[in-house]
Amino acid sequence: MKKTAFLIFFLFAILPLPALESQANSKADFRPPSVPLITHDPYFSIWSPADRLTDMETVHWTGAENPLHSLIRVDGRTYRIMGSHPSNIEPMKQLSLKVLPTSTVYEFGNTNVKLTLTFTSPLLVKDIEILARPVTYITWAVTSADGMDHEVQIYFDCGSELAVNTQDQYVTWEQTNTEGLKTEKIGSKEQKYLNKPGDNVRIDWGYAYLSVPENQKPSLSIARRNTLFDSFSKTGKLPEQEVFSAPVRVNEGHISMASSWDLGKSRMNSTSVWAMVAYDDIYSIRYFDGDLKGWWQHKGMSFEKLLVTSAAEYETLMKRCHSFDKDLSRDLVKAGGEKYSQMCALAYRQCIAAHKLVSDKQGNPLFFPKENFSNGCIATVDVIYPFSPFTLLFSSELTKAMLKPVLEYSSSSRWKFPFAPHDLGTYPYSTGQVYGGGENDEADQMPVEETGNMIIILAALAKAEGNASFAKQYWSLVEKWAGYLMSKGFDPENQLCTDDFAGHLAHNVNLSAKAIIALRSYALLCEMNGEKAKGAGVLEKTRKMASDWIKLASEGDHTLLAYDQKGTWSQKYNLVWDKLLDFNLFPPELFRKEISYYKKVQAEYGMPLDNRERYSKNDWITWSATMADNLEDFQAIFDPVYHYAESTPNRVPLSDWYIVDNARQTGFQARSVVGGFYIKMLEDKTLWKKWFAPAEK
Repeated sequence: MKKTAFLIFFLFAILPLPALESQANSKADFRPPSVPLITHDPYFSIWSPADRLTDMETVHWTGAENPLHSLIRVDGRTYRIMGSHPSNIEPMKQLSLKVLPTSTVYEFGNTNVKLTLTFTSPLLVKDIEILARPVTYITWAVTSADGMDHEVQIYFDCGSELAVNTQDQYVTWEQTNTEGLKTEKIGSKEQKYLNKPGDNVRIDWGYAYLSVPENQKPSLSIARRNTLFDSFSKTGKLPEQEVFSAPVRVNEGHISMASSWDLGKSRMNSTSVWAMVAYDDIYSIRYFDGDLKGWWQHKGMSFEKLLVTSAAEYETLMKRCHSFDKDLSRDLVKAGGEKYSQMCALAYRQCIAAHKLVSDKQGNPLFFPKENFSNGCIATVDVIYPFSPFTLLFSSELTKAMLKPVLEYSSSSRWKFPFAPHDLGTYPYSTGQVYGGGENDEADQMPVEETGNMIIILAALAKAEGNASFAKQYWSLVEKWAGYLMSKGFDPENQLCTDDFAGHLAHNVNLSAKAIIALRSYALLCEMNGEKAKGAGVLEKTRKMASDWIKLASEGDHTLLAYDQKGTWSQKYNLVWDKLLDFNLFPPELFRKEISYYKKVQAEYGMPLDNRERYSKNDWITWSATMADNLEDFQAIFDPVYHYAESTPNRVPLSDWYIVDNARQTGFQARSVVGGFYIKMLEDKTLWKKWFAPAEK
């Protein structure tokens, strides 16, 4: 985690509106810092950074414009419902906003009609065949508000900005029909796949698609955006497709793919239409000596077939997403309360969309995280660690797909150190560590941090699966890492930990706790792999380490930041695994003492990371809160994270690093680490077992 870059309706044909409202995670007036609309991977990720969908243009998670627009024409009068343009058209009043795990639902209305606008990205984490599809459904459902007949037309467009890194790049486009669909696509002229790694960059290869079922009788056009706006607002129809001398520079043409629908008369019964916005990146990740494609292609499916399949499964997926959102939301409330449930819903699509799921050359899934606005690294171990509760709750398959690249790299001749690496490169290039000393020396690495992270996750996975067979595939590596922690972990040398923005620190007490928990995790893996004598020996050593830790780290009513720094304190979020994995190395009274102290030192928007600065990270706050032995204390520490989210002036996809006194972002945004909010669900063994079980399809 780097400091470098501070830098429903759908169903709504299926369910009545009250049923939709009843599944809301929290109070209806929750104000996300930014609202997820289209969320699939670090390149295909579009958000609304405003209270109302009509207040601002929609943006890529980096803040660059990725404009989507929608208009509704009622009895000859046009209203704006998405985007700040065209500014001369009056926005329809936004009545509500709900963010659910897989869907975002807006309601608009006036005295004549009500409109429900729903964005659904079916990221069903237990079904990676669906999860991997880069397709979002947008549904418009209209009903009469006054019981009278009204003539209604709907307009939607996607800007060519979706397919370029910068607006001075050239694009080309075409319109096609495929097996019951009317489809448009647009992409950059040059099509240089995987042309450069980086952080604050957007994709400029592959093609953005807009696809609509023919049976909805849509009208499609590709034209200059202002031409599209003008024609629809005046006539309710799209213009004829414009003829260009392609290609056109984006900032000169502002070409958009558009669709419109004439709904006819809308009365009491809801009338709905829907479209798919999709992206074919063709190649997704450069993995050492080969370029890998998205997982959705692993059986040879073409993009045209993907669109046809996705369209055919619309109703089924809407039902599945509704059921998933409702069930998960209910269990999240049970685990942590309404505010906790809402924050997990906000984090759900964000944390998945900070990853790319691809197929390796042998046809196995690999799941690569990107360090968004952190430094752009790929497969960063100290990003995998805070995110891991998410996949540990839902999917052994994704957990293994995330760990495998790190384990394979660490086992190769490329990696010569006795500890785990920090990363595998800069996204989308997974070609070798770039952080610190890279592959050359130990300078500015995180040896105890990353090694402890990997062993703990392997043990948590083994606990969830009931066997350690995955860890056993890399057993010599795990043993080497455990040996390193045995010699270096208890009293860490002057080095970085995941909170590297705070700088190097020797004798780090929280890092020491991680090493102890990791060695206890190794003892568990030994036992599960049949090496019971070795496991018992390691267990005895970790008990002694834990006892010494308590003596050296304790100071009155709290524990220290560093063994040699009296009068200090820090969050001990790493200790949560002692509780979750039933290790019981540390006594309950230690946890109670820590929780009591945390409540004393927290501020309006959360608890500082430690005594040195007034910033914090909301993933770690959640982990620390989960150490509490009752819901009241958990909520006392976690709920300020909700307050931060609805109060921060920084309208970006949820940042995890911010100032606890004023809710201002310090750095980072749209990162996967907020998947760590789901750690509270692991505390309830019944819930963990329920959600980890194979999905019913």
